[in-house]
Amino acid sequence: MENFGNLMDGFGIALSFYHLALMAAGVLLGILVGVLPGLGAPNGVSLLLPLTFTMDPVSAIILLTSMYWGALFGGSTTSILFNIPGEPSSVATTFDGYPMAQQGKATQALTLAFMSAGTGALFGVVLITALSTWVAQFALKFSSPEYFAVYLLTFASFIGMGSASPFKAVVSMMLGFACAAVGMDGVSGNVRLTFGFTALISGISFLVAVIGLFGIGELLQTMEEGLRFEGLHARINIRDVFHAIYTLPKYWVTLLRSALIGCWMGITPGGPTAASFMSYGLAKRFARNKENFGKGDPNGVIAPETADHSAGTCAILPMLALGVPGSATAAVMMGGLMIWGLTPGPMLFIERPDFVWSLIASMYLGNVMAVVLVLATVPFFAAILRIPFSIIGPMIVVVCFIGAYTIAGSTLDLWLVLPFGILGYVFKKLDYPIAPMVLAMVLGDKAEDAFRQSMIFSKGSLGIFWTNSMLVASIMTIAMLLLFWPLIGKLIGRLRRAI
Repeated sequence: MENFGNLMDGFGIALSFYHLALMAAGVLLGILVGVLPGLGAPNGVSLLLPLTFTMDPVSAIILLTSMYWGALFGGSTTSILFNIPGEPSSVATTFDGYPMAQQGKATQALTLAFMSAGTGALFGVVLITALSTWVAQFALKFSSPEYFAVYLLTFASFIGMGSASPFKAVVSMMLGFACAAVGMDGVSGNVRLTFGFTALISGISFLVAVIGLFGIGELLQTMEEGLRFEGLHARINIRDVFHAIYTLPKYWVTLLRSALIGCWMGITPGGPTAASFMSYGLAKRFARNKENFGKGDPNGVIAPETADHSAGTCAILPMLALGVPGSATAAVMMGGLMIWGLTPGPMLFIERPDFVWSLIASMYLGNVMAVVLVLATVPFFAAILRIPFSIIGPMIVVVCFIGAYTIAGSTLDLWLVLPFGILGYVFKKLDYPIAPMVLAMVLGDKAEDAFRQSMIFSKGSLGIFWTNSMLVASIMTIAMLLLFWPLIGKLIGRLRRAI
């Protein structure tokens, strides 16, 4: 009941005309970001973040999260109409969404995608509403050893549960730690790894890194592939929309299973992309007619879209309650909270309940608004995609560099965008995950400070991570299992073959 009362207070703040206008603007910008390959939610949010510095935190976070919802929906639009995933998490939607569009079922595919995405997001928001206070109270028991254990669990989860190669995840993470170490040491105050550049004393901005990794890196790959926007014309028939909505409940098993997968992968650092692929794979595995998948099966659209949006929504819960982002976009948002003077973690629920609960209330409203607006704007964005890439590409480059410069007004940031862009391109070509690097850049300093404070407290004994409390011992044990899970899995496989 306490959460319900807090939620009603949040609706009282979020339902103002100003905040509703911000939601609409954020959703429309997000749809545009999701539609255009080369941007994407993490980069779009990072580009918009400098514009929120003069806003109050409540309005700023509502704008950013609304853009996030819109970007997820926009990626689905191009996946179905043009077989071009605007978001990495929308790749699985192309498997059956585009074949449905080719069969003249574009309206049905889009409607099922948007309605299932809205259902998944709603499922995630309800979970956040129910668990947020409990997670925050639980997190109040944390001290330095517990926080380090949680950070280690986050990093280890990418290795043990991530969809990428464990070795590639470790390499990506190590590069993130190296970037996070640049600048002034938070414990001793010493300056390190600046190589004589005074502008690096404050460290490498993770926003600059995100703009390069996601924006410029994606553009370089797009230019190499010679992408052309060739797709179907979007004709929205209202009768077909209502018919698709009417048929959605018969897929309730797929909806429920995918929502649960998405929530789990969002709370843990699996992320929306891994959730969408896992959900699609399970939907195909349990389907009666497996041969229909890849040929336009509605389950192949509903499963990844539901998981994608529930994971994207739930990724905000560990960011708010524990200060541990569950996705790259949540990591960017967490950086925004710090810039606005807010510290993610359990104290945020006590010190700024208006911020937390107005954000949760806006998630209900923003997702409903996104479903309505995205159905209304499909023909418009389909027309945008018929503009030559030779015009769209340079516009994205300009936006990226303007965003990088406005972060701190430093010309060094403009030069840093280029190597990060090349690194993002190389990562994509070699199939290295980018999210571990971004999260390591955001959490690297925090993990180092928590570890060193623990070592000072225990006089250099690592035993503090197992003897301080049952909580830290449990988290560390799970973290170590996940860290070495790839080796454990191989060992178990060899034993089975030997038997």
